[in-house]
Amino acid sequence: MTTPEAGADGAGAPTAAEAASAERRLHPMSWLFVLLQQLRQFIVPLIALLVFGRGDRNELWSLLAVGVLVVLSLWQYFTYRYGTTGDSLVVRSGLLERSLRVIPFARIHNVALRQSALHRLFGVAEVRLESAGGAKPEAEMRVLKMADALALEALVRRRGSVEAAASAEPAETTLLTMSVGDVVRLGVVNNRGMFVVGAGVAAFMPYSREVFPNDIMPREVGQFVMSLFGWTHNHHFGPLQYVLGALLLIGAVLAAVRLLSVLLALLQYYGFRLSEHGRRLTVERGLLARWRTSASRRRIQAWTLREGVLHRLLRRRSLEIETAVGETQDQERALRELAPIATPAACEALIEHLLPRAGWRGLDWRALPLASWWRLFVPGLPWLAIITAALCWRFGAWGLLALAWLPWAAFKARQRARRIGYAVNEELVAVREGWWSRHWRFAEIDKLQALQLSRSPVDRRCGTATLWLDTAGAGALAPPLRIRFLPVTEAEALYRRLSAMLAARKLRW
Repeated sequence: MTTPEAGADGAGAPTAAEAASAERRLHPMSWLFVLLQQLRQFIVPLIALLVFGRGDRNELWSLLAVGVLVVLSLWQYFTYRYGTTGDSLVVRSGLLERSLRVIPFARIHNVALRQSALHRLFGVAEVRLESAGGAKPEAEMRVLKMADALALEALVRRRGSVEAAASAEPAETTLLTMSVGDVVRLGVVNNRGMFVVGAGVAAFMPYSREVFPNDIMPREVGQFVMSLFGWTHNHHFGPLQYVLGALLLIGAVLAAVRLLSVLLALLQYYGFRLSEHGRRLTVERGLLARWRTSASRRRIQAWTLREGVLHRLLRRRSLEIETAVGETQDQERALRELAPIATPAACEALIEHLLPRAGWRGLDWRALPLASWWRLFVPGLPWLAIITAALCWRFGAWGLLALAWLPWAAFKARQRARRIGYAVNEELVAVREGWWSRHWRFAEIDKLQALQLSRSPVDRRCGTATLWLDTAGAGALAPPLRIRFLPVTEAEALYRRLSAMLAARKLRW
């Protein structure tokens, strides 16, 4: 249960009468969406019971299970209440075991609204309220009328009725929109299609023997391959035709995967709009299902600017952020992408606008010693040795051709070392890495929670050190915020400088 910050005399906490007078119900059709959500969890065993039932009426138990879920959904609708009192949201649920949650608006960091196609048909939305560090949302309302959901979001934005009465609400400003062309470019540069295909194959494999008993699938695939070889043999193709055929086949597969990625991007990012409402940022996106997520600007902990090879070919970059919200949150609903794809100028303009005192374009980048390139090169050697040994075991001396990768790996390591750098000013600390695929990682100094200076045995041998910079809400897939290969004297001086700055400033998160 979340409690408000009340004084010693209890001032600030809503009374039971205030909470009861402000209570509201969910949408009358909310029980249907709760039922559908529960059926999604039990749909596989229910279908299995119906399809594979032995005709002895055991399948009727599934209908009884559905009836129980309907009762539970109705029970939740009739026992769930929410309302506002002053600067807090009050949520009451349960009948036999009652729960009362009082959530101050100031503690709500993210507000996420989701509309599936069915939600849009009924004009309702799911609302999810999240605070910092929580593994679960503070409140999840399934579902509210869309107008009520937007009104609740506005209350959180104004931190309740107290500030709303004292000041007029600022106008909404659009910071970035994505055209259909940009959404298509996003689908081209990301690998969501590959992830979906991989996940589908992984999910199918445990059931492959049940779906294709008696090894039907391997036999059919084998017959297809043999017929293909027979067809090519009858046409007397040469090595060049085989190579071209293999390239065409690989190209067709890659094109199909990219096409799937574009389709997924259209479903998820169509109509993307980033807007600013006072000090809160809001992102809306989605073709069939719509997401609307908002978070306070001051909750942004760290930033990542990315630029891959395809980004450079298309003259685009992506800008991501991390907020001080639990890492286990639903990634689709979290506000993590300010610019899924945009021109470099648009990304830099966003940074300049949201971090006006950071001086992003005027940062004084400091390069690191180029001599450290071998430390980027050596970690890949064991893997190359394993791959070469495996290829030699399978193909003999031809496997040594894998060693041709060495010159490219050395060249790539030198280019990466040439580009590694960092920048520090009074407001911002930033690190850049990568060459083939580049990224810039940065955070406001006021958002740093900890500094760590570490030296591995290789660091001690080379006279270098690594400075780790920790912020709240760091994503598992985000590159680490660290400055490595620093000469030890420079690392210690930077550590002392940042430590003094952190000690003199108040942590904001």
